[in-house]
Amino acid sequence: MSGTHAHPNYVKIWLWLVVLLVISTVGPMLEIPIITLITAFGIAVLKAFMVAANFMHLKFEKHIIWFMMIMSLILLGVFFFGVAPDIMQTEGDQWIDCISDNSCVEQRL
Repeated sequence: MSGTHAHPNYVKIWLWLVVLLVISTVGPMLEIPIITLITAFGIAVLKAFMVAANFMHLKFEKHIIWFMMIMSLILLGVFFFGVAPDIMQTEGDQWIDCISDNSCVEQRL
């Protein structure tokens, strides 16, 4: 860091996180699917950004740190969505449903 910076108001950030927590828990109680998705994922991303920017002091770092963090998240998404179709497949010649007949436990013993 090239200079000093003023510390953020941690109590104010904490209060915002508590308010967002209340909203994200009340949202699914409305039983509206789009509201549930917005409150579950949108607020989670917003809270993660607030924690990373303020409590991890990324707000005051150079832009290369943000670039590396975003690129790592993109790479994580590429890896996940690259293998998800193979891992989540539940049919095929090699698929064995060992959970229903408890043969998974016997194979590991």
